[in-house]
Amino acid sequence: MEAAEAKSKFIESWGKLGTDWGINRTMAQIHALLLVSHKPLCANEIMEELKISRGNVNQNVRMLMDWGLVHKELRCGDRKDYFYGEKDIFTVLRQVVKHRKKKELDPMMRILEDIAKVEGNGEEAKELMKVSNEILHFSKKTDKILENLIRSEKNWLTGTLFNMIR
Repeated sequence: MEAAEAKSKFIESWGKLGTDWGINRTMAQIHALLLVSHKPLCANEIMEELKISRGNVNQNVRMLMDWGLVHKELRCGDRKDYFYGEKDIFTVLRQVVKHRKKKELDPMMRILEDIAKVEGNGEEAKELMKVSNEILHFSKKTDKILENLIRSEKNWLTGTLFNMIR
């Protein structure tokens, strides 16, 4: 497989994977392109490489920057903005976890905490309370694990994974 073909395959696959992270395909493809680029790219280069519009590039690059997955570089004497992807995959993982937690787990935990305040003595209320409290308990444990991951150093994750494998 030639390098250009491998690059194209990586970008397409990363785009499909991105939808599983909760981001759109184009956003993930831009991230993939910037990950494998040996130099920062301007919007025109991203547009040309991925065959997408300037608006699509600008919107998705802005979102990637909000996620902390892409950074901007300014060059003296050049009016263009250049972008590069976060190359440390552990940092990428932490940023994705942080945003998914904020978007999915945190709102669910708030709802479950509200449900825990519901009053009622009937069988339906008891079952609702039982199930929602179990989910809340599990969610709180998951939240602690994810918070540790977000705040951790690369060595913590590696050590934890190796200990789980043993």
